[in-house]
Amino acid sequence: MVLRLRTDAFRAWTRLCVEALSRTRAEIDALNVFPVPDSDTGTNSYLTVVAGAEAVAALDDDTALPDLVRAYTDGVLTGAKGNSGVILSQLVRASFRSFDLDAPVEAADVAAAFSAASRAAHAAVGEPVEGTILSVAAAAAEGAQEAADEGQSGRRAFARAARAAREALQRTPQQMERLARAGVVDAGGRALVVVLDATEQALTGRAPEPVRTHLPIPVAAAGDDLVDGGPAYEVMYLLEADDDAVPALREALQPLGDSLVVVGGERLWNVHVHVDDVGAAIEAGMAAGRPYRVAVTHFADQIARQGEAGRARGRAVVVATTGAGMSALCRECGADVLEFTRAAPLAFARMAAALREAGADEVIVLPNNQRYVGLFEAAAREARESGIRVAVIPTHAQVQGLAALAVHDAGRGFDEDVVAMSSAAAATSHGAVTVATEPGMTMAGPCRAGDALGVVAGDFAFVGQDLASVAGQVLERLMSPSAELVTLVLGEGADPVLAATLEQRLRDERVDVDVMVYEGGQENYPLFVAVE
Repeated sequence: MVLRLRTDAFRAWTRLCVEALSRTRAEIDALNVFPVPDSDTGTNSYLTVVAGAEAVAALDDDTALPDLVRAYTDGVLTGAKGNSGVILSQLVRASFRSFDLDAPVEAADVAAAFSAASRAAHAAVGEPVEGTILSVAAAAAEGAQEAADEGQSGRRAFARAARAAREALQRTPQQMERLARAGVVDAGGRALVVVLDATEQALTGRAPEPVRTHLPIPVAAAGDDLVDGGPAYEVMYLLEADDDAVPALREALQPLGDSLVVVGGERLWNVHVHVDDVGAAIEAGMAAGRPYRVAVTHFADQIARQGEAGRARGRAVVVATTGAGMSALCRECGADVLEFTRAAPLAFARMAAALREAGADEVIVLPNNQRYVGLFEAAAREARESGIRVAVIPTHAQVQGLAALAVHDAGRGFDEDVVAMSSAAAATSHGAVTVATEPGMTMAGPCRAGDALGVVAGDFAFVGQDLASVAGQVLERLMSPSAELVTLVLGEGADPVLAATLEQRLRDERVDVDVMVYEGGQENYPLFVAVE
């Protein structure tokens, strides 16, 4: 089958990369011992692809593929975080520059793209080191070239590149003594493998084979004297400068420290370096052009903050909600509310700001949407570096958040409160009813526009003509002999008879079950159902 790049597939791929790095972020953070053991490689890689995905999501549905790709590559460049994120952004940018977006993708095209990406990443790093993401990228390029030499398809070339990357990742401890001492593979290389595995899965539908990453040995650090006596500060900035000014910038920055990476092009650059003299690093950028969005991290403070405990002067609960009624309910419970809609989803920056501005030393987060769990976890990490104690309870539905809020007690200890809220959310079975807007195929079978769709635990479970009938099927699936409370939340414009019919049915059939009905005002879903 001929492989072509399509707009819908590209959008899906950007989301798949975010989901994959969201799942593995903590694992990759734990592997992080090079160049500094600051446990942020997974988070930085995740935030980098989030920036690209958000740039794509902001564009209209009819946006052409070249414009989507340009938005994504610019997004990962300007949103790249840390050494690994900057290198990852360069790999992505260089690979897409090599593709003819209008032509079928052959194995030779894949090999050329991966080779260009590997060369660009090596060129961007001041002093390339073996046993890092660079080694994994080079191996991926070799795997794709082997597939091309054997006359295989474009899809097979992507799969061979991903497999070669996984194998190269396992060799990184043999290439770098620091990794061998810690008993881990390279964190940046692991992040690249996750992205390549997501790409293979998007193209073939097959889940990649698991990667053995070992368990890390914690590396302690105090003060400015970090591992191998490295520099004390990380300096990053975006730079507006002519392309011919960059070689001189590299020469100026190289003697100042290590981990130098300069990526970009067409007058937009992302600069990353570890130094002791922050001022000199910024002045070098000013000599080359206009630096902006300057970020300076003191490694010793960052690492020390990871071990700080919260001071418990107060506790806040931050809740993501959709619908005016749901938002009002959560505010009545004392929560800080972040409202979202399909047209205005929550962005990472807003989440991070909400945690910082909560005004509490302890914050409990209820994402109430599967897509937001990973983003809130990344925002929580940033908040923890500022001394805030944060717990993200992975609620996937609005009604799970309501159940957790119902048992919240700020008078309890933080851990005890988190456990109680987590238990309440986990014990809540949830479903919903919506209406199909177009024909399609669901997990429950085909549907036509206007059909009622029943959702159970996030998956389509029923298709029918009548909304009330499908709602009854959802409720029946969720009920159990041990059920004690049913919560019904009506959506925007929903007929109150829908909830009243279910309420009467429960009173007739299950007198032992309490029923609560709320006006949620959520869009697209006439009814949310929860059973506790």
